[in-house]
Amino acid sequence: MHTSPRLALFPPPPRGLRGRAAELTTLERTIVARAPTRLALVGAGGSGKSMLACALGHRLAPHFAGRVHWFRVGSWDFQTLVEMLALGFGTSRTRARLVAGVRRFLRAGGQRLIVLDNHEDDAAMSRLLQAFADTPTTFVVTARRCLLGGVLIYPVAAPLVTSGGSAFPRVARLTRALRWNPLALDIADAIVASGAARVGELERFLTQKSVESVRVIEHEDDLPEVATLIDWAWKRLGRESRRLLAVLAHIEGDHVDVDSLGKLARVRTHLDRALTPLIDWHLVQEPFDARYTLHAVVRHAIARRTKPDRARVFEHYVSLLEQHPERLLFEQTHLFSAMDYAQRSCALQSILRIDRLMNRLYEG
Repeated sequence: MHTSPRLALFPPPPRGLRGRAAELTTLERTIVARAPTRLALVGAGGSGKSMLACALGHRLAPHFAGRVHWFRVGSWDFQTLVEMLALGFGTSRTRARLVAGVRRFLRAGGQRLIVLDNHEDDAAMSRLLQAFADTPTTFVVTARRCLLGGVLIYPVAAPLVTSGGSAFPRVARLTRALRWNPLALDIADAIVASGAARVGELERFLTQKSVESVRVIEHEDDLPEVATLIDWAWKRLGRESRRLLAVLAHIEGDHVDVDSLGKLARVRTHLDRALTPLIDWHLVQEPFDARYTLHAVVRHAIARRTKPDRARVFEHYVSLLEQHPERLLFEQTHLFSAMDYAQRSCALQSILRIDRLMNRLYEG
């Protein structure tokens, strides 16, 4: 997929993409006709924005000759965003040459498609897109909201919601109660498919928990449909499975390899057994083989029940990259998370340690 081994990896094609054929075709035609362009997939938490962007990237890979790249951006500021691109593309990290180096890279070698997943900071994103507006690069942004001019906004709704159909036939009777949310329906479908519960049992549980009651939510990731299913699962999970979820809920980087997950959660034995219900019930996502993450909505529901240990996470990933710099390809966002933690904690030694590591990784 990529022209350089230093690029951030693009996730594999999503499995089980349901009810999105028309949207994929529309987006593909729009980008091919308008490239280079800037497009934002905007929708509520769990509506399927990232999955749609991933499927779109794979569909468009031939058009862009494989020059398709994925970066998780979150709430990073402009400087961090550009440094992440520079590290991914192998361009200069010297502050004075940072933007110019990335711009030269993007201008060379033809058109590119860059997906910027989980955008949260409009000011930083505006600055980033404008900085590279003169390159043959199409940017696809996923966001819960996007207050940016000069960007084509494509609303992402739950699949089949406008036709009243169900993308998950096995749990079709739960579609209305879960308000067509594909994330909630996918979890419910997986629970039923695993044999852990019947549709009627889940329906009664959702009713008892008043899932259809009107209530104020904290923000876009606070979805009662998903939180109620997490409540069902949490009561049936063992202690070690809960610890794995707690680690994933408070990790600020991307996907976590299975060994790191076991170490951070202090699950040294029976790790596979602890992971099994999380995988079977689709509580975790596996974007790459043996690497796990949580959807942001699931993350919020779990984070409310657990406490972070950011110092432990910082030490784990900094030590890991100090000993194995070749792992930067997969651990890049964990490095930037560690950088952010060091700066927020104002720990001079941690900041210097990160700086030495960044220089070493870049020079290597």
